[in-house]
Amino acid sequence: MDLSTTKFIVSGRVQGVGFRYHTAYFGLKLGATGYAKNLWDGDVEVMITGNEEQINQMHHYLLDGPRSARVDNLRREEVDYQAFQGFDIL
Repeated sequence: MDLSTTKFIVSGRVQGVGFRYHTAYFGLKLGATGYAKNLWDGDVEVMITGNEEQINQMHHYLLDGPRSARVDNLRREEVDYQAFQGFDIL
Protein backbone atom coordinates (compact mmCIF):
# COMPACT_ATOMS: atom_id res chain seq x y z
CA MET A 1 0.00 0.00 0.00
CA ASP A 2 1.58 3.27 -1.15
CA LEU A 3 0.99 6.08 1.32
CA SER A 4 1.33 9.75 0.50
CA THR A 5 0.52 13.05 2.16
CA THR A 6 -1.72 15.78 0.79
CA LYS A 7 -2.43 19.26 2.14
CA PHE A 8 -5.83 20.87 1.62
CA ILE A 9 -6.68 24.50 2.31
CA VAL A 10 -10.42 25.03 2.77
CA SER A 11 -11.92 28.53 2.52
CA GLY A 12 -15.41 29.76 3.35
CA ARG A 13 -17.43 29.56 6.56
CA VAL A 14 -15.22 26.84 8.01
CA GLN A 15 -14.27 28.13 11.47
CA GLY A 16 -16.62 28.05 14.44
CA VAL A 17 -18.94 25.48 12.80
CA GLY A 18 -17.36 22.17 13.90
CA PHE A 19 -15.46 21.77 10.65
CA ARG A 20 -12.25 20.43 12.23
CA TYR A 21 -14.13 17.98 14.45
CA HIS A 22 -16.17 16.54 11.58
CA THR A 23 -13.12 16.39 9.31
CA ALA A 24 -11.04 14.55 11.93
CA TYR A 25 -13.91 12.11 12.51
CA PHE A 26 -14.20 11.48 8.76
CA GLY A 27 -10.43 10.97 8.50
CA LEU A 28 -10.52 8.39 11.30
CA LYS A 29 -13.43 6.59 9.61
CA LEU A 30 -11.31 6.40 6.45
CA GLY A 31 -8.43 4.89 8.40
CA ALA A 32 -6.18 7.80 7.41
CA THR A 33 -3.97 9.94 9.63
CA GLY A 34 -3.31 13.68 9.78
CA TYR A 35 -4.82 16.80 11.29
CA ALA A 36 -7.24 19.67 10.78
CA LYS A 37 -6.06 23.12 11.91
CA ASN A 38 -7.56 26.63 11.92
CA LEU A 39 -5.42 29.22 10.14
CA TRP A 40 -5.13 32.87 11.11
CA ASP A 41 -6.91 34.02 7.92
CA GLY A 42 -10.12 32.06 8.59
CA ASP A 43 -9.23 29.04 6.44
CA VAL A 44 -8.72 25.47 7.64
CA GLU A 45 -5.65 23.41 6.76
CA VAL A 46 -6.14 19.67 6.48
CA MET A 47 -3.15 17.36 6.19
CA ILE A 48 -3.90 13.73 5.39
CA THR A 49 -1.66 10.73 4.97
CA GLY A 50 -3.20 7.70 3.36
CA ASN A 51 -3.55 5.76 0.16
CA GLU A 52 -4.90 7.30 -3.05
CA GLU A 53 -8.48 6.23 -2.38
CA GLN A 54 -8.49 7.66 1.18
CA ILE A 55 -7.09 10.97 -0.03
CA ASN A 56 -9.60 11.18 -2.88
CA GLN A 57 -12.48 10.42 -0.49
CA MET A 58 -11.27 13.22 1.82
CA HIS A 59 -11.08 15.54 -1.19
CA HIS A 60 -14.71 14.81 -2.07
CA TYR A 61 -15.76 15.27 1.57
CA LEU A 62 -13.99 18.64 1.81
CA LEU A 63 -15.75 19.97 -1.30
CA ASP A 64 -18.86 20.39 0.87
CA GLY A 65 -17.74 19.72 4.44
CA PRO A 66 -20.28 19.28 7.24
CA ARG A 67 -23.78 20.74 6.88
CA SER A 68 -22.94 23.60 9.24
CA ALA A 69 -20.14 24.84 6.95
CA ARG A 70 -19.98 26.60 3.60
CA VAL A 71 -16.99 25.75 1.42
CA ASP A 72 -16.15 28.48 -1.10
CA ASN A 73 -12.74 27.22 -2.24
CA LEU A 74 -10.64 24.09 -1.87
CA ARG A 75 -6.95 23.92 -2.76
CA ARG A 76 -5.05 20.65 -2.93
CA GLU A 77 -1.26 20.25 -2.81
CA GLU A 78 0.86 17.11 -2.76
CA VAL A 79 3.57 17.44 -0.09
CA ASP A 80 6.42 15.29 1.19
CA TYR A 81 5.31 12.18 3.06
CA GLN A 82 4.65 12.75 6.76
CA ALA A 83 3.77 10.08 9.32
CA PHE A 84 1.03 11.04 11.80
CA GLN A 85 -0.52 9.25 14.76
CA GLY A 86 -4.31 9.37 14.52
CA PHE A 87 -6.20 12.34 13.13
CA ASP A 88 -5.77 15.41 15.35
CA ILE A 89 -7.64 18.65 15.80
CA LEU A 90 -5.12 21.47 16.17
